Order: sequence, then structure tokens, then C-alpha cells
Amino acid sequence: MKRRRFLALGATAALVAAGCARRGPDGDTAGPRPADEGSGSSVAASDGARDRRDRDARDPTTDADAAHRDPVDPEGRAPGAEDDGAPAPDGAPEIDPELADAQPQEWGEQVTGVRTRLATDEPTVALTFDACGGGAGNGYDAALIEHLRDLAVPATLFLNARWIEANRATARELARDELFELANHGTGHRPISVTGREAYGIAGTTSASGVVDEVMGCQQVLEDLTGIAPRHFRAGTAYGDEVAVAIVQQLGLEVVNFDVLGDAGATFSAAEVERALLDCRPGSIALLHMNAPGGGTAAGVAAAIGRLRERGLTFTTLGDHELT
Repeated sequence: MKRRRFLALGATAALVAAGCARRGPDGDTAGPRPADEGSGSSVAASDGARDRRDRDARDPTTDADAAHRDPVDPEGRAPGAEDDGAPAPDGAPEIDPELADAQPQEWGEQVTGVRTRLATDEPTVALTFDACGGGAGNGYDAALIEHLRDLAVPATLFLNARWIEANRATARELARDELFELANHGTGHRPISVTGREAYGIAGTTSASGVVDEVMGCQQVLEDLTGIAPRHFRAGTAYGDEVAVAIVQQLGLEVVNFDVLGDAGATFSAAEVERALLDCRPGSIALLHMNAPGGGTAAGVAAAIGRLRERGLTFTTLGDHELT
């Protein structure tokens, strides 16, 4: 069977309103939970995994739920609309046709193939910060980044293509800083799906070629910016299906989520962020946000770093370790 190729479109792929609606510390969900879509679309999870999914973070990128309900991209396409795949030039990513035609059985943050921890017993943790982009998500928490610099804490920064476009000078500055590793947070900040599933009202990609577009649009932006192809990807909302995750792996990236929810989409107070990060243990990957200045993330991270160091923990980037 002839292998099927999909064109990796640039940053003009469908750009939708960002959303990572998450559950806060009181257990109330802000923003709609993704609805089940058909029988057999999810698999049973352990209580621990289910609890972690239910603690997912709230979106820092929009001021109103209307932005979730009515996403519009610059070319006027409807939510979920995508360009069809086209033959790619030699050297472009190829997707195995059997995988491209597969029907997913899992949906969530911790489906098969997603990495959530460092594969190490060393007393080190990885702080990761998302910059979601779009709408109100183009902010920059300069105080947070300065805290990390002052405290000499390395971190992995997941940047969305829209955030880079809105903060190009800052993105270049971060790329030059050896303390930070840049990673891929998608082109339109969409859940990765081959069937168009939604998470928190945000339409996912609708096909294998759509997954390629979502990943490779931002990948090209980051590679043009830094000269380096990122190794790690996190989907908008952190949701996906296992087929989409496998496609990302064929593109040469690892899909990375978390085992510690650090700021619930930048909605936590400083005290709540500090308490959340104290759950870190050797090998933890913490999810926080760097696009919501004025929230509690910067102060909470600064307070937690000292306490974690007192426990003998150090800080690292994802690229310094294998993941599991």
C-alpha cells in the first residue's frame, strides 16, 4: 500500500480561541467539561488517573466562555474546519496509512503514549510553563520569568504559535536564554483528535492531517525562531486521543503532560500554587502557565522553589531526561 503523506501547513492553520478550562482547588469546574461522544470512545482508568484528569487546569487565555463557544480563525473558517491533506514534498513527515485510518478508543490527558514523568529516581523535578496564545492568552508573566532567572531555575516553556506571533521579541529573548528549553504548544491550541472531539468547548483536530497541521505549524515557527526542532509537544487543553498521540510520535515528538497540576490554568492564588508544587516528588513534571501576568503563579512558584530545595529537590528541563 502506498504510504499516505500529509502536508504540514504553516501558522495559517485554523486558529481557534484558546481554552484549558480546569478544576479549581474547591472542586468546582469553571467551563464545560468535555462530553462523551459515542460508545467505546474512552477506556477505564485507575482512580488515580481519573482524579488527575478531574483536576485539569482552567484556561488563562480567555475572559469569557463566549470565546470557547464561538472560535473564529483569521480566514473565517468555522470551528473545526481544516485544510485537506496534500502530498508533501520529499522529507516532509509521513504517517503510516494504517495509523491514519485507525479509530481511537481513548480520550483524555493520559491516554496511551502520553508522558507524565521523568524516567529518573534522581531528586529532580521539571517545571513546565504553557503560553497558550490567542484572545486574552497572549500575555507575558515577566515577573515569573525573572523569578526563575534570579533563582537559577531551569524550565521548559511550551509556546503556542499565536503567542509567539504576539510576543516575537520576547520569544527570541527566551530562546537565547540557556536556562530555558522551548517546546511546542500547537498552532491553534487545539486538542489533538482524529475525529474532531472537543475539550472544554474547544474543537479538536478532525483528521490525521489536522494533527500534523496543528503540530508542524508551530514546529516550523519554533525552528525558524531558534534553529532547533523542539522534541516535546503539549496539546491545547492537554487533551487528545491515542491515535493522535501516535501520529505526533511519528512526527518525531513526545507528547508531554504532567503529574502535578501547578496553577489550574493560572487561576490559583500564590498560596494555592505553592501548596500544589509541594506535591512534587522525584521525577515530577509540573504544569503551570506563563501567559497570565497578575495571577498567583509567579509568587507561588518563587515561594515553592525554596521549600522544594530544602527537601533536597533540584530542577531540570525535559530535554535532560528520558520521559515515562
